[in-house]
Amino acid sequence: MAATPEPSRRARRGHGRPTLHDVAGVAGVTRITVSRFLREPEVVAEPTATRIREAIAQTGYVPNRQAGQLASARSQIVAALIPNVGHSIFAETIQGLSEGLRGSGLELLLASTGYSMEREEAQLRALLGWAPAALIVTGRHHTAAASRLLRDAQAAGTPVVEIWDHHAAAGGFAQIGFDHDAVGRAMALHLLERGHRSLVYVDSGVAEDFRAHERGEGFAAEARAARARVKTVRAATGNPFDAGRRAFETLGTARCSAIAFANDQLACGALMAAHARGVRVPQDLALLGFGDFPIGAHLQPALSTVRPPRDEIGRAAAAAVLEAVASGAPVQARALPWELIARESTSASKD
Repeated sequence: MAATPEPSRRARRGHGRPTLHDVAGVAGVTRITVSRFLREPEVVAEPTATRIREAIAQTGYVPNRQAGQLASARSQIVAALIPNVGHSIFAETIQGLSEGLRGSGLELLLASTGYSMEREEAQLRALLGWAPAALIVTGRHHTAAASRLLRDAQAAGTPVVEIWDHHAAAGGFAQIGFDHDAVGRAMALHLLERGHRSLVYVDSGVAEDFRAHERGEGFAAEARAARARVKTVRAATGNPFDAGRRAFETLGTARCSAIAFANDQLACGALMAAHARGVRVPQDLALLGFGDFPIGAHLQPALSTVRPPRDEIGRAAAAAVLEAVASGAPVQARALPWELIARESTSASKD
């Protein structure tokens, strides 16, 4: 009976993936050296580091992050909870976060809350089980239980950042974003300065889109302070372009000379409906959006809007997290600038 050949290296574990032992065998070094390279590659001599890199590529080895997490009590994950990862206004923030973390050794893990505080709470419970290196949540509105989870995580040394918001009611967490009430007031002032005295704000139809609602409250407060007529209506849920069209049709007989919208998609839907109805923009009705989506600049007339710091929020949050992780110091809050862009859709008034 033929003898069974002696294996040249230790058999892999039952999961079939390459192990640290496999990499060490191919590179001709000890497992301790490979482990040191994975933790601190700069302390390993370059010829040895080169052999280890080649061995990793040859074997297809992937480090066991769970094992590292057990040793350090922290993963290499930065968890970010975003209302809608498919929405272009948040996509740029996600891209800014990803690029800001590049090369740091930390990786971005996304969860979409769907604008639901209850879902956010459930996601936080799940994510905290992975001991994230930092937590990034959108806005300052959370359930009581979610706020407690965030406070406990922060007390245990996990940096917590609230993005897309910068408000006095911070709740104990660093905010990186801007003041939505101030944006709403600026939107109203822009229309008032152009002679409009009958204003409407078309709010988001999403109940938990608190930032849009806050802009609407600021808009109405500024209009009332100027003794102008102002009305707030809630857009329908569903496709925002259709909701904007329906809002325009509902307001078609209303006595208003200017309409501001919670977002550009609503405004673009209304602008297309105005064309279909023969309503001249801005001669008969001025329209103002929020978000500065690319389509708005290419419509006729081009849509006036507010440009939020979408990408900058992500990059600033990433930088703040990296600084906090490296230093152990609290995350630094930061207010970012936004810009009201006056285009043709608000260039004239109706008296």
